[in-house]
Amino acid sequence: MRCKCIILNSILALSSLSILFLFLLLTIHLSPTTIHNPFIPVPSQQTFSLLIGILTRADLHSQRHFLRLVYGAQRTPPNVKIHVKFVFCRLTKVEQRALIALEILRFDDIIILNCTENMNFGKTYAFFSSLPKILPQQYDYVMKADDDVFIRLEGLSRSLKKLKRRDLYYGFVLPCTSYNPYSGYMAGMGFILSWDLVQWISVSDIPAQNQVGPEDKLVGQWLSMGNKGKNRVTEKPGMYDFPGTNGRCSHELIPETVAVHRLKRWDRWLQVLTFFNVTRVRSSKMYYFDK
Repeated sequence: MRCKCIILNSILALSSLSILFLFLLLTIHLSPTTIHNPFIPVPSQQTFSLLIGILTRADLHSQRHFLRLVYGAQRTPPNVKIHVKFVFCRLTKVEQRALIALEILRFDDIIILNCTENMNFGKTYAFFSSLPKILPQQYDYVMKADDDVFIRLEGLSRSLKKLKRRDLYYGFVLPCTSYNPYSGYMAGMGFILSWDLVQWISVSDIPAQNQVGPEDKLVGQWLSMGNKGKNRVTEKPGMYDFPGTNGRCSHELIPETVAVHRLKRWDRWLQVLTFFNVTRVRSSKMYYFDK
């Protein structure tokens, strides 16, 4: 009888230990504190965040869907956060309100500004000046881009990693032959401002009182008049116009590309996407059906 009691007590002790161990496991699993396994690599701290605002028009639904595919198919470093948004002014048609409402519900990647659709009459100012008031978060950088430019997100990420986080004005400096970012201004194909400059635009009288004119040239003038943008970088030859489309602003496609502009025809898009292997699909994801 005594032997049976010893065995029974041992079983009960083991059961208690098992229950305690299970409780500890559950406690660790449910705890809000993250416990890192030393054998699993811990993701590095975020390097930077970037908002790309593609200025386009409300009626260009097909173009937006195409660009969603283009940017959705690209890979970026895991410690870089890039959000792509489509930007246009107030909606003026019933069909726009219906179709764009569907896009917002599905993709949540549209910014509608309080302005009348235009190219050189304040839309770029409305974009930058509105962001600090309407965004739920701030970014390290904000990029204004055209809808006929292809941006290589990986190349852009590599370029920005080594740059300043404040007072930065980055892009393709004009005139085309210049490599001096402190003379001239950044082309409208796609230029970047650090967040502190975006905040300055939102409150300064200088841009508010100078909204009419070539939008890319105006931004350069704002910064010069306000003694801003002391850290200026021109991304050449990584940013350029499509080969043969704009004189010395154009050159052949190169592996170090950050952005290619003037893709107003589908054959140009096809050439660019093919050159950079954007459309390459692994054979395991291709399905062929015989008749």
